[in-house]
Amino acid sequence: MIFRFEDGDAYGVAHLWFVTIHPFDDGNGRIARAIADLTLARSEKNAQRFYSMAAQIREERKAYYDILEATQKGGLDITPWLEWFLGCLERAFNGAEKILATVMIKAHFWEMHRDQSFNKRQRLVISRLLNGFEGKLTSSKWAKLTQCSQDTALRDIEDLVARVILVKDPARGRSTSYSLAEIE
Repeated sequence: MIFRFEDGDAYGVAHLWFVTIHPFDDGNGRIARAIADLTLARSEKNAQRFYSMAAQIREERKAYYDILEATQKGGLDITPWLEWFLGCLERAFNGAEKILATVMIKAHFWEMHRDQSFNKRQRLVISRLLNGFEGKLTSSKWAKLTQCSQDTALRDIEDLVARVILVKDPARGRSTSYSLAEIE
């Protein structure tokens, strides 16, 4: 990152002043978040950004409004606001790193298997697994997700297991579930 700590302070102060002055009837928060993103983008002197301060603030909306209200009703010390703002910025960076790591894993998976063919159902379920599928993948869930018969689901799964794209989880019987094989 190119900006200095003091730059982050300045963006936090500018954001706070704008929402405190509240120059418009509506949209002050959105404009303040856009200003934060714009000034951060300009400070980096880079056309590409993989994080969004506005998105992070929306994600932490309750904490944002709580610290904003406490700061506006408090004295002249805005240190707690700046600490929260810079912490939020750091969380935005960390979130972007996680998203980029996930994107890289997906890209690597599909690159590794570029010469292999997958049917539409297999592509759908693999994509879901790469996106962080919740719970255990069973043949029943496969059939439901892809709207196919249990037999078709099992054939799709067995094909991927044979190609070592999926692996059977340790539990067997009615609890048989599958996971993506480790990506090299």
